[in-house]
Amino acid sequence: MLATLTHLWLHLGWPLVRLLIFLGIGLLAALLIESLGWTKKLAAVARPLTRFARLPQVVGASFSISFVSGMAANTLLAESYSEGRISKKVLILANLFNSLPSNFTHLPTTFFIMVPIIRSAALVYLGLTLSAAIGRTVLIGVVARFALRHDAAAGPIKEPGPEAKKPGFREAWQNTRKRFRKRIRKIASYTVPIYILFYALNESGFFAGAEHFMAEHLSWLEWISPQAISIITFQVVSEFTAGVAAAGALLQSGAMQGHEVVLALLAGNVLSSPVRALRHQYPYFAGIFRPKVAAELILTGQLYRACSIVTVMLLYLLFLRLNAL
Repeated sequence: MLATLTHLWLHLGWPLVRLLIFLGIGLLAALLIESLGWTKKLAAVARPLTRFARLPQVVGASFSISFVSGMAANTLLAESYSEGRISKKVLILANLFNSLPSNFTHLPTTFFIMVPIIRSAALVYLGLTLSAAIGRTVLIGVVARFALRHDAAAGPIKEPGPEAKKPGFREAWQNTRKRFRKRIRKIASYTVPIYILFYALNESGFFAGAEHFMAEHLSWLEWISPQAISIITFQVVSEFTAGVAAAGALLQSGAMQGHEVVLALLAGNVLSSPVRALRHQYPYFAGIFRPKVAAELILTGQLYRACSIVTVMLLYLLFLRLNAL
C-alpha cells in the first residue's frame, strides 16, 4: 500500500503539483505584464518582424517572453484570445511564429549534451534544426502578411494607445490577483483531469506501445544505413539523449560517419516528436487554451515543425550528393 502511494506521489502527485505551480507562475507573470501595460515594451523587440507580418502587439510581446518562458508566452496569447483581442487565425499564426524563441530555450542544454558525445556532428545537427526554426518563423511572417491583409481582427483591438494612463504597481497587482484567482481555477479544472487521464494511458502502456509500433515500422527508411536505424529507434522508444548516446558509440567505433549521424538524428527528431508532444504538451496546453484549441495548436505546430525538419534534411542530403560529385 505504501509503495503504491509512494509511486502515485512520485509519478502523478508531485509532477501534477509542479505543473500547476509553473502554470500559476506563467499565468501570474502574463497577467501582471498586461496589467502594468508592459506589452508594448516587450513587443518592441520583435516589432520589425510583427509589423511586416501585420501581427498585433501581443504577439510581439509573447515572442519576446518565449525566450524566457514558453508557458508565460502561451498564457499571454490565451488571455488575448479569450478576451476577443485576437482571432483564432492570429492565435495559430502566433503559435507557429514563436517556434524560433522556443527553440532557443532548449538550445544551451541540447548543445552541452550533444557536443561532448558526437562533436562536430552536433554542430551540424544544431545548425540545421536552428535553420529550420528560423525558416519557420520567417515563412509564417510572410504567410501572415498576406493572410491578415484584410483581417480586422488581426490588429491590436482594445490595446491601449500611447496616451493611455498606466496603472501603478499596487493597482496592477490587485487587478492581477483578481484575474489570477478566476483563471487558475479554470485552468486547473481542465489540466488536472487531462493530466490524470494521460498518466493512466502512460501507465497502461499506451504511449510505449505507440512508440514501439513506430520503431518497428521503419523499413521505409531504406535510404538510411542499418546502423542509423538503431539511433532512430532509441530516440523513438526512449528519449533524445539515448539516441545521441547511441550515435556517439557508433561514431566512436567508426561504424558511422558524421553526416550519417546527422541524418539519423534528424529522422528520429521527426518521428519521435508527435507522441512526446501529445504526452507532455497537451495536458498543460489544454489548461491554458481549452482542449479543442490546444489540440489544434499542437497538431498544426507538429505538422509545420516536421515539414521544416524534413526540408532541411532533404537540403542537407542534396548538399552531400553535390559535394560527392
